[in-house]
Amino acid sequence: MKSAVETLNPTRVRLTVEVPFEELKDSLDAAYKKINQQVTVKGFRKGKIPARVIDQRFGRGAVLEEAINDALPKFYTQAVNEAELDVLGQPEVDIKDLKDGELLNFTAEVDIRPEIELPEDFSGIEVEVDAVEVTDEDIAKSVEQLRERFATTSPVERAAEDGDVVTLDLEAKVDGEVLEDGIAKDVSYTIGSGELLDGIDEAVKGVEAGGEATFTSELKGGSAAGNQAEITVKVSQVASRELPELDDEFAQLASEFDTLEELKADSRKRLENMKQYDQATQAQERVLDKLLELIEVPIPEKLLEDEIQTRKHNLEHHQLGQMGLDLDKYLEIQGKSAEEFETETRDAAIKGIKTQFVLDALVNKEKLNVNQEELTEHLMRRAASSGMSPDQFAQAVVQGNQVPMLVGEVARGKALALVVESATVKDTNGEVVDLSDDEEEAAAESTETAEASTEESAEESKEG
Repeated sequence: MKSAVETLNPTRVRLTVEVPFEELKDSLDAAYKKINQQVTVKGFRKGKIPARVIDQRFGRGAVLEEAINDALPKFYTQAVNEAELDVLGQPEVDIKDLKDGELLNFTAEVDIRPEIELPEDFSGIEVEVDAVEVTDEDIAKSVEQLRERFATTSPVERAAEDGDVVTLDLEAKVDGEVLEDGIAKDVSYTIGSGELLDGIDEAVKGVEAGGEATFTSELKGGSAAGNQAEITVKVSQVASRELPELDDEFAQLASEFDTLEELKADSRKRLENMKQYDQATQAQERVLDKLLELIEVPIPEKLLEDEIQTRKHNLEHHQLGQMGLDLDKYLEIQGKSAEEFETETRDAAIKGIKTQFVLDALVNKEKLNVNQEELTEHLMRRAASSGMSPDQFAQAVVQGNQVPMLVGEVARGKALALVVESATVKDTNGEVVDLSDDEEEAAAESTETAEASTEESAEESKEG
């Protein structure tokens, strides 16, 4: 076999492959054997029909077609390996010449991973992130949220007021017709929480148990999401909420601490940890954006179009389907035009592909490896986020042959962590932020950041 490579553009090549006919022998033998098992010829046992009889009865062309279908993938793969190409997707194959007994000549056009020129170092990257500041107001809000969880309720014989918990029956009509999924019974709602429909607080305030009210609101979910509906709400009970006193007794009730001051100190520590995590994630996202700005990355057009279609499919058939929305209704709720959605989806797809190409190139340059412990930790995090047990998730990964995908995610996270470590990160107070305290945790966070940019989720179209 002889092969040659022609570069069509930075992301696409054409392979020209010439195969002497003797190299097709194994595929021809396999073709005769396969046809032997599929046909019957009087006078011959099944599977024992001579090749000349198959040629006479069914035509040499049928045999050649079967043989070439078997041989093409093998010779294509051999040509790719000889040229050391990093191909993407399936090739477009064109048989240029087939001379029985002489030769097979074919071409294969295929996208390839582009050559990427990485900077010598990343010390010139500088980003700004939010400072980690926990105020007394933050702590008070955190303690108040905890206090809310330990509130008690008791029925009252009066009209509903702000903060009361009311038990409601709701009925939604659109164009005068009650929706099939527009009836709800015994719904518990805290007035002022904003957890139900717009306008419900004004409607139920001032209503006593046994009373009802009607208001108009836009439905947030269900079969008529996004439509204006007439809502009838009946109040079956009004209950007042009583919050526990903020004292040492409350601290003992709501936590493992003996005093309120200890509880507040713990709240401060937890808030600081949360803000430090958010700060680290922000740093990784902004360093990644700066990195992508520095590097020219050609994008294979077919790969880009496939990625765009995948993101649209995931949004329409998974996320929106679960919410009972179609794309038009979703865009209406989001206040976006179809053109804006197309642009956002395309931009998100380009960023995802660029991120993967750049970080993969860095993985290869730095010869980064993934050990079993790192892979297991990543698998545990992915399982938790998917709502599956680690065993279930691991089984699904193995059955779907997705272990290499997970390894790639971890490796890209490690590559991003290297860049972040070299970059200068300052907070809004001008202080340099040290993100190297826990290398394993930093790598894990970087994996999540890199994964969020590369995974084919229409979330980026939905979230921005």
